[in-house]
Amino acid sequence: MKCPLCSFENSKVLDSRESPEGIRRRRECLRCGGRFTTYERIQAANLFVIKKDKRREAFQKTKIFNGLRKACEKRPIPALTIENLANEIEADLYSLGKTEISSTIIGDMVMSKLKRLDHIAYIRFASIYRDFADITRLKQEVDTLAVTSENTPPSTQLPLPPEIAAGSAVNTAVKTAGGRRH
Repeated sequence: MKCPLCSFENSKVLDSRESPEGIRRRRECLRCGGRFTTYERIQAANLFVIKKDKRREAFQKTKIFNGLRKACEKRPIPALTIENLANEIEADLYSLGKTEISSTIIGDMVMSKLKRLDHIAYIRFASIYRDFADITRLKQEVDTLAVTSENTPPSTQLPLPPEIAAGSAVNTAVKTAGGRRH
C-alpha cells in the first residue's frame, strides 16, 4: 500500500474494523510516519445491465449516484445520505444473485427508494426515467403521490408554506401569469 504523502510502499496497520464500505484499516507509513485510511471490500461478481435497446454494459454505481444527486439537487438531503442510498441499491442488486439485471429493475428500485426519501426528488427522477410524454401524465404522477395516504412527506422534506398548501398562492400565480398583473 503506497503512502499518499510520500509514495513509500510499506506501511503498518494500526487498526482494522468492519464498516459499511468494507474493512476499514488505519495505516502508518514506515518512512514518513504519516497516517491514512484504506478500505477493503470483496469484489463481487461482475454485474451487467441490460438496457432497453437490449445492449449490455457493465454496472456502474456512479451512474446511480449521479442520477440520485441530480434528482436531489437543491434539496435538504446530505451528500452522505445520497451516497448511502447508492450503496444500498448496489447491495440490493448484488443480493439478487443475478449476473444480468434489466435497467428497468434498477430504475424502479431507485424510484422506490427516492419516494421514501423525498417526494420532489422522486418526481424529478420519475420525469426523466419514465419519459413522460406530456404534462398530463406528469400531473397524474404528482396527484397519485399527493393523494396516497401512506405517502406523507418524508421527514427530510421541507413542508410547503401554508398559503401554498392551501392553494391560494398557486391560484394567484396562475392568474398573474395568464393575466396582466405582475
